[in-house]
Amino acid sequence: MNDNFSQSRLFILMLIVCQLLTVYCARQAVPGQSFPNIKSQSEKKELKTFLDSGTEKKLETRGTKPDEIISTARKYIGVPHCMGGTTMKCMDCSGLLFTVFREYGIALPHNSEEQARYGKIIPEINDLKKGDLVFFIRTYNTNRFITHSGIYIGDSKFIHTSTSKGVTVTSLYDPWWNGKFVFGKRVFD
Repeated sequence: MNDNFSQSRLFILMLIVCQLLTVYCARQAVPGQSFPNIKSQSEKKELKTFLDSGTEKKLETRGTKPDEIISTARKYIGVPHCMGGTTMKCMDCSGLLFTVFREYGIALPHNSEEQARYGKIIPEINDLKKGDLVFFIRTYNTNRFITHSGIYIGDSKFIHTSTSKGVTVTSLYDPWWNGKFVFGKRVFD
């Protein structure tokens, strides 16, 4: 009976250690210091709430290649900005992603914050690959955490819809955009 009691205690102890390691490793997968543009306590809380509410969903890319997405997105360069737009007449930032991915039968929502729920988080600009989605905060006044989206095209540049220039290509190191970059999301394997 003493052996069974000791084995049960050992099993329970191992179970507790495994659960603690799981929680620790999950927290380390996206450490707070990896998000240099998250500065205030309220933004840290918003990031945590966003991450806790579901991210890293799988996006079925249907064999589409990042270069195909980028090439299609480039066809929209110069299209003017309008909130809610998804056509050659006008489009917004999430509308660009929605429209380009839809051309390949890939279902992305028409909302930057919801688009940011798909793919593996890439916190650092230097780790981005062509075709990664890029997300930004504080680009306009809203109660949403994620306020802008685009597609990384390589060479530290992304294609997106700017309110002033319409669909355009911009450097991620542009001071205004760089200060608002929060993370990329890898949706292609």
